[in-house]
Amino acid sequence: MEQLPRFLEQKRRLADAYEAAFAGIEGVRFFTEPDFANSNYWLNVLLLDDDIAGLRDDILKVTNDNGFMTRPAWTPLHQLPMFEDCPKMDLSVAEDLYRQIINIPSSPILAEAAGD
Repeated sequence: MEQLPRFLEQKRRLADAYEAAFAGIEGVRFFTEPDFANSNYWLNVLLLDDDIAGLRDDILKVTNDNGFMTRPAWTPLHQLPMFEDCPKMDLSVAEDLYRQIINIPSSPILAEAAGD
């Protein structure tokens, strides 16, 4: 617990570095905290625009093949085999986000590599 404030500061610096790094890439946005919130940036994600979301798996392959450990968002529960026959409402927003999200490395130690 004593290290938590330092971890959170490192994660915020990493998030700032990610935001700057992805600022000029068309179709890709680093997810940042909304104005009314204060994120801990425990998990960092990229959001792909809808027109390139279909390339998510290709992007995951290229990044992982080149040593950048990325992964898709968690599979929505209603898409898991054990829940596919359960009643559900319109979950199109969750489905869209699943197609558009790429989780990127979030370790606080990466803040040092980002210019700490």
